[in-house]
Amino acid sequence: MPREFNPDDALSRPLMANLATVSPDGAPRNAPVWFIWEDGAIWLLGSSDGSAVKHLERDPRCAVEIVHFDNNAGILLHVGLRGIATIEPMSPDRFKRLLHKYLGPEAGWNAWFIDNVAQIEHPDGRMIRLAPASIFTNNVSFFRTGPDLAWPPYVDDGFRNGR
Repeated sequence: MPREFNPDDALSRPLMANLATVSPDGAPRNAPVWFIWEDGAIWLLGSSDGSAVKHLERDPRCAVEIVHFDNNAGILLHVGLRGIATIEPMSPDRFKRLLHKYLGPEAGWNAWFIDNVAQIEHPDGRMIRLAPASIFTNNVSFFRTGPDLAWPPYVDDGFRNGR
């Protein structure tokens, strides 16, 4: 008996997401990504020559899956987002907020990583935006405790599976 939950809980955490796209030959592709949820959309990092951006430029249909799993606490929450992605110009401010979500305050960021991998001002930088056509939540946190003790407690907050 899955329990519903507000997806904002998982979307606000520094969890890994998996972006699913379609390759030119129709085969599915999947990549782990960092994300930020803002303005009713999930934003992912990309570059003009990156495979995810190229796949989405050709076929913008995609899915993003996020899982919050904490075995000791008995938490297993799943959020699925599906829809049509757009490729947007790099937004340095949004990119910095995304990095802050995962890396903490800017003063603690690894200079080599920022200079060589997460180049905030790089001209090839892009952002993948998915304003989902549907959001699916699945709370199977009862795997350890049973449904009466599942986390979080059921609250009718207006979100429904398959929304």
